[in-house]
Amino acid sequence: MRLRNVLGIGIGTFSVLVGGVRLTFQGQTWLKGCRLSTEEWTTDQLNFSLFSCFPDVDDGDTVTDFMVQERERGITIQSAAVTFDWKKHRINLIDTPGHVDFTLEVERALRVLDGAVAVFDASAGVEAQTLTVWRQAEKHHVPCICFLNKMDKPGASLHFSIESIKKKLKANPVLLQIPIGSGKSFTGLIDLITNQQMTWRVKSRAEDGRVFETKSLSQSDDPELLQDAMEARAALIEQVADLDDEFAELLLGVYGENFDAVPPAKLQEAVRRVTLARKGVPVLCGSSLRNKGVQPLLDAITAYLPAPNERHHDLVRWYQDDLCALAFKVVHDKQRGPLVFVRIYSGTMKPQSAVLNINRNNTERMSRLLLPFADQHVEIPSLTAGNIALCVGLKQTVTGDTIVSSKASAVAAVRRAQNEKEGERKRGGEQASLVLAGVEVPEPVFFCSIEPPTMSRQAELENALTCLQREDPSLKVRVDSDSGQTILCGMGELHIEILHDRIRREYGIETHLGPLQVAYRETILQSMATTDTLDRTVGERRHMVTVSVAVCPIMDSSSSSLTSCEITYDEEVEEQLSPDVRDAVENGVNSSYLQGPLLGYPVQGVSTMIQSVSMEPGTSLAMLSACVSRCMLKALRQAGGQVLEPVMSLEVTVGEEHLSSVLGDLAQRRGAIRDIQSRHDSKVLLATAPLAEMMGYSTALRTLTSGNATFSLQLDIYEAMNPQHQNALLNKMAGLA
Repeated sequence: MRLRNVLGIGIGTFSVLVGGVRLTFQGQTWLKGCRLSTEEWTTDQLNFSLFSCFPDVDDGDTVTDFMVQERERGITIQSAAVTFDWKKHRINLIDTPGHVDFTLEVERALRVLDGAVAVFDASAGVEAQTLTVWRQAEKHHVPCICFLNKMDKPGASLHFSIESIKKKLKANPVLLQIPIGSGKSFTGLIDLITNQQMTWRVKSRAEDGRVFETKSLSQSDDPELLQDAMEARAALIEQVADLDDEFAELLLGVYGENFDAVPPAKLQEAVRRVTLARKGVPVLCGSSLRNKGVQPLLDAITAYLPAPNERHHDLVRWYQDDLCALAFKVVHDKQRGPLVFVRIYSGTMKPQSAVLNINRNNTERMSRLLLPFADQHVEIPSLTAGNIALCVGLKQTVTGDTIVSSKASAVAAVRRAQNEKEGERKRGGEQASLVLAGVEVPEPVFFCSIEPPTMSRQAELENALTCLQREDPSLKVRVDSDSGQTILCGMGELHIEILHDRIRREYGIETHLGPLQVAYRETILQSMATTDTLDRTVGERRHMVTVSVAVCPIMDSSSSSLTSCEITYDEEVEEQLSPDVRDAVENGVNSSYLQGPLLGYPVQGVSTMIQSVSMEPGTSLAMLSACVSRCMLKALRQAGGQVLEPVMSLEVTVGEEHLSSVLGDLAQRRGAIRDIQSRHDSKVLLATAPLAEMMGYSTALRTLTSGNATFSLQLDIYEAMNPQHQNALLNKMAGLA
C-alpha cells in the first residue's frame, strides 16, 4: 500500500467517497465510516495540500474543526490532521486556516508537505488570501493542482476562474476536465485525458455524488458537447507539448497531428512531468459539498503530485536509514501533555525509544506514537519515512526542531556531510547544514496587555501563555520593563480574541485585556555621530570605557518585514577588537535597536558604524555593552526619530448599491484606492489603509452594508507617518490628547 499526505486550508465542507463509505468533514460519519488499513505501505507516497479561501461550514460540526471557537465562528483556526485510505494509497490530510491571522498554520504545514491542491470558489476565482497561500507554496517549491469548487453555484464560471489563475497567480493552468453545465445545471464532467464522461444521477440529497456513471465520450448523444471536448483535448495536447519536450518529440515522431491516437497513459505521464517541474498547474472542477468531482480529484492527486522520495532533501541522504524528522507543530492535551507533530524524512520512528533533538542538544524519550485523526488519534507500533506522526513525551521539542535517533547517527551524518562538502568546496558548492530548515515566524502587528483576575492566579496565567506560545510561535509574550504588565502580541484582532477566549475556556482564567494597540516601528531621519564615556566604580573595581558610534538611515520602504539593522566597524577598530569584545559591542547595539528614541518601539532601517572603542584594563564586558547601548540611544535621539506605521492591503467585496458608502468610510480611514473591479453582480475594492485606522472595521462594514460585504486584510508595508499624525500619536501616548 502506498501513502498519501494531504493538507487543507479553510475547507469547511469537503466530502469524499472511500471504498463505498462516505467520508465527510460535515459530520461524525467521517470518524465512524473511515477504515484504516493495517497493511504496510511503501515510501512511494505523496504529501499534498488542499487550500481554499472561503470558509464554508454548513452544519457547524466539521470533524477537523473540533475547537469550540471554530464551530461557533464557522472558520478553521488551527490546523488538524486526519488519516484515511484511498484505493492503494494512504492519505494524511492536514486542514489549515484560510484567515490571514493564522497564516503561520499554513506556513508550517506547507513546510513539511510535497504537493498542494488549491481549492477555488468557481464563482469568485482567485481571492486575496489565495494569493498569499500560493506565494507560500511557491516559496517551498511545492507542485500544485487546482480544484474549481462550487461549480453548482449560480455564477460559477470555468473561463473566469481560468483567467483569474493566469492573471493573478501568474500560473499556467492545464485544463484536464470541462464541466457539463454550470450552476443548477451542473450534471457531470468530461475527462480530457481519457475522453470519458462522468455524470451523476442524484435522486435524493442522501445520495449526493456517490452514484455516478462513467462512459466513453464517443457514446454521447450531444454533438455540441462532443465538439467542445475534442477542441479542449486538442488544446490540452498542444499546451502539454509546448511545456514538455519529451512529449513533443513523441507527438511529432509517432502521432503527428492525429491527436485522437495519443494514448491517455502517455498524456498523463507528460502532465505529471509538467506538474513536478512546476511548469504548469493541472485544473479540475466539481462540487465537494455534493461529492461531485472529488473522486477524480483524489485520483489526480495520486497521479500527478510527487511522492516523498521524489522530493530531494539533501540532508536526508546523510542520515541514510537512520531517523531524521522535523517537528512542525505542537499541541497540548490535558491527559497526554504536549503532542508533537513530526514529518519523518528518513528511517523509522517507534514508541518507547529515545530520540535526539539536534537544535537543543538534548535527548528525550518518546512514550507513544499516534496516527493523527483530528482530535481522535490511533496508536501505532511504528511509522516509516514520508509519514506524518504525532509523538507523546517530547516535552522540550518545539516547532522547527530536527529530531534524529541518537548522537551516534548524528556523528555519522556529520562525517558523511563533511566528506561531501569537501568535494563541494573543490567544485565551489555551498556548505550544507545538518539541521532541517525551520519555519519563518512573521512579526506581530497587534499587542495589548493581559491581566489575571487576581494576583494569586498570575502563575496559572503564565503557564497558560507558555503552553499557547509553544503551540503558536506567532504569539509573542513579553513583560513591560516599566509597568511590569504582561504584553500579548499577535497577528490581528481575531488572533488575540481567539487566544483570550482559549485562556478563558481551556484554562479557566477570566483574564482582562487592555485596549488593542498597533505595533509601530521607528527609524531615524538623518546621520549622526556621537561619543559617550562610562566611568563607574563597583566595589573596589573601576570600569571605564569610551565609545564612538555613527548611525545613518537605510530604510527600505518596499519591505513589509522588519528591515534588519546593520552593524559595521571602522577598519582599524575591527582589527583591534577581540571576538569577546565584538560580541559585547554588538549586544549593546542590538539592545538599543529594541527600543526606539520616540515611543520605545523596535528600530528598523538603521546602519551603525563603530568608530572607536577604548577600555581601561579591568573593565567588564557588561559595562562595555551598557556604554554602547547608552551611546546608541544618544545618537538615535540626536538623529531625529520617525514613526513607521503598518499599512494593510485591503480587499472588499461589496454590492454596487453600497460601494459609495464603503468608499466614503475608507476615505475617513486614510485609505488609498488602488483599483475597483467587477465580479458578477458585485464590486471588488482593492485599497491600502493604515492598520491603526482599521480597528473594528468588520463591525463597521457590516453596519454599512447590512452584512452583505466581505473583506480580507493583510500586512503590506511599513510607511513613515506624516508629521501631523505622528505628533497626534506622540501626544496620545504621552497622555496629552
